[in-house]
Amino acid sequence: MTHTPPPGFTWPNGAKLALSVVVNVEEGAERNIRDGDKGPEPVDELGVTLKAPIRVHGNETNYQYGINRGAGRVLKLLDRYKVPATWTVCAQALERAPWIAKALIARGDEPCSHGWRWQFQAFMDEEKERAFIEKAGASIQETCGRRPAGWLSRYLHTDVTRALLAEAGYLYHMDDYSDDFPFWDIGDLTGGSKKPIIVLPYALDTNDMKFWLDPSLTAEDWLTYACDTFDWLLKESIEEDARMMSLGLHLRIIGRPGRIGAFEAFLDYVSNQSGVWIATREDIAKAFAAAVPAPKV
Repeated sequence: MTHTPPPGFTWPNGAKLALSVVVNVEEGAERNIRDGDKGPEPVDELGVTLKAPIRVHGNETNYQYGINRGAGRVLKLLDRYKVPATWTVCAQALERAPWIAKALIARGDEPCSHGWRWQFQAFMDEEKERAFIEKAGASIQETCGRRPAGWLSRYLHTDVTRALLAEAGYLYHMDDYSDDFPFWDIGDLTGGSKKPIIVLPYALDTNDMKFWLDPSLTAEDWLTYACDTFDWLLKESIEEDARMMSLGLHLRIIGRPGRIGAFEAFLDYVSNQSGVWIATREDIAKAFAAAVPAPKV
């Protein structure tokens, strides 16, 4: 189903394309035997997949690189180009690196909840998932001084996730890849409670995880793809209807010396282009809600 903007819809300042830069902070919240998990983190740039209950120290340090070096490089570029960002944060990661929480809040950015830990919600019952959502929100309130307005799961979520988020006061949910424009959805709890929530579609194809996947992209390939996506959506937004683009990043991935330059080149390419509004997802959701009323339930 295509979600068409209302006639004459524009983003603030008359922009036709909204660009969302998303910085994932997962490092320190991934699976780890030292934290009581049954096995090591399976998402691994080293290409090592183990079912044995042993620590993979190399992968642990690869994640830590995102905190030690990657975060500083990402922040430096966002500041240089004066680009607002949404930080999809695992709450435990910020508990262990509170300086990142202070840095993103200091620059006026938005913390979006990525769960308390980097865990799959799909295996949780309703009450356990409700508690997981609340624990994440309370932790982010503590580290950032505010509760998150949005939510991104680790790949898998349940049929009641959106209803639980709406119940908890979340403005938007971003576990969706179905469109290039926001839309309203109505979440259902098993007890029959219904409440609308905004869905802000995310994107997998422009995500820097493409550096880790097989076949993997080079920095040059990823930059070309991201710029081509931007060009097409901008063209389409001007000729047809308003659009939204998402660019997903990870501290441990884009923050490497051989990749960070591609992010810099992308920011240089999109900065100061007319017809574009670079904004946090929270601001995008609010602008959408102001123009498109929530459905009645």
